[in-house]
Amino acid sequence: MPRTESVSARLRGLLTIAPARVDHVPAFRIAVGLAIPLAVLLLAGRIEWAMYVGFGAFTGIYSRYEPTRTRFRRQSLAGAMLALCVALGAGLAQLGEVLPQAVASWLIIVVAALVAGGSAVFVTANGLKPGGAIFPVFATAAVASAPVAAPFWGAGLIAAAVAGLCVVLGLLGHWAGERHPDVVLGRDHELVTSRELGTEFVRYTAAALVAGALGLLSGLPFPYWAQVAAVAPLAPPGHGARVEKAVHRLVGTTLGVGVTAFLLSFPAEPWQLVVWVVLLQFLAEMFVLRNYSLALLFITPLALLMVQLGHPQPVGPILEARVLETAIGVVVGLALVLGRFAWERRGARS
Repeated sequence: MPRTESVSARLRGLLTIAPARVDHVPAFRIAVGLAIPLAVLLLAGRIEWAMYVGFGAFTGIYSRYEPTRTRFRRQSLAGAMLALCVALGAGLAQLGEVLPQAVASWLIIVVAALVAGGSAVFVTANGLKPGGAIFPVFATAAVASAPVAAPFWGAGLIAAAVAGLCVVLGLLGHWAGERHPDVVLGRDHELVTSRELGTEFVRYTAAALVAGALGLLSGLPFPYWAQVAAVAPLAPPGHGARVEKAVHRLVGTTLGVGVTAFLLSFPAEPWQLVVWVVLLQFLAEMFVLRNYSLALLFITPLALLMVQLGHPQPVGPILEARVLETAIGVVVGLALVLGRFAWERRGARS
């Protein structure tokens, strides 16, 4: 009976919105950290650099509500990580121009899987929140899969500059009221054992590698979306929360694709897409800690519009691929979570 009640409670979580925690303050800060550099790109006529800017701006997502000094240190670490991922992705994109397409595609999958494992270890060791490897994997693989818009060092510098801006905005968050008494800080690295870090590396690398391989073998155009979806359920503590995260990911992404289809059904200039991207970023951060499925209604079109800004694609195929590849990744992630749960139960009985 308790297990049934637990499952039903998890399912009700799809429809439940947690109480607000002054979410508008960090949401506004994060949206501004994206709006300013995108506006600069529009004025400079360099909107093809939008992906580098977008991934650098993910720095602002880390360490919300945390004390100013802690936020500065952890956002600086996150910004450095994301800038390196963008530079690595741009380097792979350049290398892909001289390699056979099949070799380049597999290289991206393997490197992104190693980034998943490495970044998960880095995030866990330094107590960064949000945990996991979604943003590093997305940054590396998406940039690597797009046409070359800047040399790898230039892409890395652009992302680093935007990350620096987000760190500065993070310092101002304290005076804007971005703090909450119930926030739980991430663990410090000395509290994490080397065995735990090794397990993190194996889990994330395996999930991203298997999902990416299946996505690539399926013939769908963006196998890295399967990788992103596969690592998403691994971050929460506890098997129940991981299963819930996977279900949220699939349901929210599917509904978010419908929102994207609506937004892209109208002809739009780049500046209009930028306005939508900034608004969607704000809305995503308003709800991401309150209901993940609801937040994905905004996160999904945000990610797809960012891709459209930097590398326009036919709308129909990109939306279909997003749903199918997310399903592949969620299945892989769930299989890993449930397999580990079964293994731990068997070990407890023996």
